[in-house]
Parts: sequence; C-alpha cells; structure tokens
Amino acid sequence: MAVRDAFGLTFSGATDAGFSPYSQAVRELQCFIGDPIGSVDRAIAANPDFVMAHVFKGYLFGLATEREATAVARTCHEAALPLAATTREQAHVAALGHLAWGRWHEASRILEDIAIDSPLDLVALLTGHQVDFFTGNSRMLRDRIGRALPSWQSSMPGYHAVLGMQAFGLEEMGDYARAEKLGRAAVEIEPRDGWAQHAVAHVMEMQSRQKDGIAWMRANPEAWTRESFLKVHNWWHLALFHYDLGETDEVLALYDGPIYGDGSPLALNMVDASAILWRLHLGGVDVGDRWAALAANWHKAGGGNYAFNDAHAMMAFVGAGLEAPARTVVEAQREAMRGDDDNAAFTRDVGRPLTLAIKAFGDGNYTETVRLIRPIRAIANRFGGSHAQRDVIDLTLMEAALRSGDGALARALTAERALARPDSPLSALFSRRAADLSEN
Repeated sequence: MAVRDAFGLTFSGATDAGFSPYSQAVRELQCFIGDPIGSVDRAIAANPDFVMAHVFKGYLFGLATEREATAVARTCHEAALPLAATTREQAHVAALGHLAWGRWHEASRILEDIAIDSPLDLVALLTGHQVDFFTGNSRMLRDRIGRALPSWQSSMPGYHAVLGMQAFGLEEMGDYARAEKLGRAAVEIEPRDGWAQHAVAHVMEMQSRQKDGIAWMRANPEAWTRESFLKVHNWWHLALFHYDLGETDEVLALYDGPIYGDGSPLALNMVDASAILWRLHLGGVDVGDRWAALAANWHKAGGGNYAFNDAHAMMAFVGAGLEAPARTVVEAQREAMRGDDDNAAFTRDVGRPLTLAIKAFGDGNYTETVRLIRPIRAIANRFGGSHAQRDVIDLTLMEAALRSGDGALARALTAERALARPDSPLSALFSRRAADLSEN
C-alpha cells in the first residue's frame, strides 16, 4: 500500500484517505498556519501504517524544544520504526530518532543527505531548515535550500516556502538584498507564508530600517496572523522595530496584546516574551508585574532541555526577582551538561555562561556579567537562534559595561555597534551614554 505525490515521491502505508490530511499538514507547516498536528493525526487514524505520517508528527514535536513534546517525538519514532518504508523514508525515521534523542547535528546530516538525493522532498527541507535554526547553523540555513532550489519551478506546490527559507538563509549570511527580494517574492506568491514574512523583517532589523519594518509588518497583518502559530514571533519583530525607535509604550502595548496577552506556556512564545521584556529591563523601563506571570510559566516548564530556552527563563526569573527558580535553572543546566546529547554542548559552550551572566546582571554584579559574556560572543550561534535573537547578548554586555563603569570597553562596544547599525537610534543612545561615561 503506497501513494506517490506530485513530485514522484513514494509514501509507504498510505492511501488517498490518509495522504490527503497528511498533505494538508505539510501545506500548513509551509506557512506556519492551521493545525498540522490535527491534520497528521487524521492521516494516522486513516492509515496507521503510514510511516511518514508518524515521522512528520514526530518532527513537529521534536522541534518544539519542550520536554513533554520531546517525549511525544520519541513515541512517534517508536511507532515508525517497524513500519514498511522506502530507503528515503527509512532515512527520515533515522533522522527523527536522532532529533527525538537530542542529537540535532546527526539529524541535520541525515536530512541533508535526503535533500541531496531528493531535492523535491519538502519535508526534509522544512525540517532540516528548522534544525539549522535551532542549532544556529547560518551557512546551512542558506546552503541546504540553495542546493535544492535549482530543482524547483515556480509552478510547483510549495515553491513559496522554498523561496522563503532561502530568503532567511541569505539574511542570516548577510546577503540582505537577495534575501529581501526572495522573501518578498515568496509573500507575493503566498501572503500567508509567515516564515517568508519574517525573513524580510529580519533583513530590515539587521539594516536598522525600523520605519520600513513597521510598514512591512503593518501592511497586511491579517495575512500573517490568521491561524498562524508563528504570529507571536512576527509580532515580536514588529515590537523590535518600535523598541529601537524608543517607542516603549507601543512595545508594551504589543506585549500586552498579541505577543503575550494570552500568557502562552509554549516555550517558543515565552522566549519572545522574555526577550522583549529583557530589552526593556536593560533600558531601565518598569514593566510592572508582567515578569511574574511569565516567570510562573517558565517555572512550570522546567529547565535543562534546551540551553537557548534556559537563558530566556533566567531573564524572567531575574526580572521577577525569584531566587529559587533561578537556582533551579542553574542546577538543571549542571545536570544537562552531564548528558550525551547535543544540548550538553549547547549548554556548556554558551548557555550556561550566558545564563549565569544574566543572573549576575540581576544581582548587580556587572563586572561578572562582562567577564562571562565576552568569551562567548563569537560562538553564541552554537546554542541556536538568529542574529536578531542573539543581539540581546550584545545589548546585555553593553549595558553591563556601562553600569560597571568600564568606559574603555563601553566605547569600544558602542563604536562596534554604531558601525554595524549606523542608522539605529539605539546605537546612537548607547554611544552617547558611553561618551558621557568617559567625560565623567
């Protein structure tokens, strides 16, 4: 029992009854909309032996970076293992196994090989691209898709998603002009493609084009928010533009509304919430009791599962003034570093020193914050995220240098930022503060 898709790929254990909702799940992931988990569950219900349905569900949960979701991914892997499968599908099963057990880099390499052999395997591209994001592999964000792109034609279903992923990879490698061109083309083909929308926002963030970014995000929010599970992150991008312009009230309004008005317990949404509140905290903005609700959700989630999340959880605990949960995160990281998965390295190389630096900042020990962050700046990509997300590390370092009274370092860091983002009002503000520190 098998079905062939429009690209000639075989799907073992599938009938039309199961393949239809599976295809819908893949289309939903292309745009980050709808309920791909519900769709793939219908595929599994119709065809229990549909191996790629189990794999796809496992990928969705494995990429959630949450402990309970990881357990579901492992269950999906166990369900897929004994099922009939082609060589390509067996490789997917192996990739899922590595992902479910925290071996991100092994999963990446297998997905890379699948896409080399089958460049029209959109699930391999979509999943591999997200793995590249969570491991901070900028080059593969670009090259994984770039290798496959010549095999795609504009008339093919899902072409917009390939363009959107290529746009984000180009942006992360600093090729802003081509990134924006491809991102805009993807959105023109499919306005609901939230990843392509976000790729263009990244370009404008890195180029300090705040007003362009606000116009881009506000032009058609209905398209990128409707039924979108990426909408919180895209609202976060809009908030960053307002933040850089010093429009604090607008940032808080976005936080209280679409960013964290519903108090989401999902790690990906809590990361965005922590990141925006921490930026305000660095600027001395009183955010009231917002930290408390966010910290409560982070406390329930636990730590030590993904280092990038741990650092953002610590921001919330510091902001809320909660000492016990902060210690719990530190202990969870100590345990995580004893593991044999990739998160042990994520934590050891970047996550732990950064988390301790954030804790030191909260304790007013700014010199210690500087000491901990400086060695990890150049390797911060190792624990995942994008350039825009990891910018919070530089912001924390600059603020700590200023508060510690280290005028020479503050001048050096602010000069560096002014060169990278010359049109940023925030860069100008830091430069003025560094100059004032030197004069005093």
